[in-house]
Amino acid sequence: MLEDFDASILGDARRVVVKVGSSLVTNEGRGLDEAAIGEWCRQMSLLVRQGREVIMVSSGAIAEGMKRLGWTTRPHEIHELQAAAAVGQMGLAQMYETKLRENGLGSAQVLLTHADLADRERYLNARSTLLTLLKLGVLPVINENDTVVNDEIKFGDNDTLGALVANLVEADALVILTDQKGLYTADPRKDPAAKFVHVAQAGDPALEAMAGGAGSSLGRGGMITKILAAKRAAGSGASTVIAWGRESDALLRLCQGESIGTLLIAPTQKTQARKQWIADHLQLKGSVTVDAGAVHKLRSDGSSLLPIGMTAVDGDFSRGDVIAIRAEDGLEVARGLANYASAEARLICRKPSSQFEKLLGYSAEPEMVHRDNMVLSRP
Repeated sequence: MLEDFDASILGDARRVVVKVGSSLVTNEGRGLDEAAIGEWCRQMSLLVRQGREVIMVSSGAIAEGMKRLGWTTRPHEIHELQAAAAVGQMGLAQMYETKLRENGLGSAQVLLTHADLADRERYLNARSTLLTLLKLGVLPVINENDTVVNDEIKFGDNDTLGALVANLVEADALVILTDQKGLYTADPRKDPAAKFVHVAQAGDPALEAMAGGAGSSLGRGGMITKILAAKRAAGSGASTVIAWGRESDALLRLCQGESIGTLLIAPTQKTQARKQWIADHLQLKGSVTVDAGAVHKLRSDGSSLLPIGMTAVDGDFSRGDVIAIRAEDGLEVARGLANYASAEARLICRKPSSQFEKLLGYSAEPEMVHRDNMVLSRP
């Protein structure tokens, strides 16, 4: 275990994903906890006013649906769970919209499935939508799309979903608000010698042994899913805090650098993690050739690649695939995620972005490869 809680990790975080579980959102299944949701919305709105970007990942649709349908125990049949989610999602979205609006903040509902984030094109589409909402000052409220998923692709009380969203938007931090103070070395209810873990490194195998156990009857998570979520979030360089959701001003105090809950530090910095993934990608679906001017801009300015600088497109690739960017002598200059499929890239090759809508029938990103999704090759 590490010794010191690094206040700068949350204090310096500009983009934060906040995840809350079913038991907190629905007050242990008694229905949506209006006061608690209002409190989190108040804190998130203050963080946005401070210049931070915040995304909420909220469980609670199934639990709220169960209450509205008069069910006292969670059903096992997948179609009944989906029906409960469909009923409960209405109230969940309405509650967040109301409470965020009361605090002067716009909101948007986004429902995701595992398939959305496993497919590279849908992954990029979801990423673009979320980043656009953040740019517009709108707070996205995300939940798993329980009405269409089946049991094999469920995230598990949204802990995993929170980590995947943190990866998706390259968040600086993931805050998991739960009904426990954080992680202990053992179950404190059974072991009086259990010690609280203030800080550790995400991905440390010892953490999984400590977590153990299952979650509440309302959700499907537990401390183990939170530990695994922190490990996943660390893959893109996001550190995770697991904290008690009813702690007074928990979000504000965490972002002021106060030591609350358990901090699991990502061993790799955010930019390094993403760039390393792209650099190590072995299966390139294709490439684009660029002129000398584009090569100069990429190498000297770290600019994004614009289609007007492309002279040729090779291979058959889709939006979101990793492609090589080559100079006219065939030397690889960089590689990155394609914003356009190969067929579209051929149409916009050597063209300015002002012509994209006429050529493609729609207008999307002006870049073929954005600099955030690009890593330069060594000369």
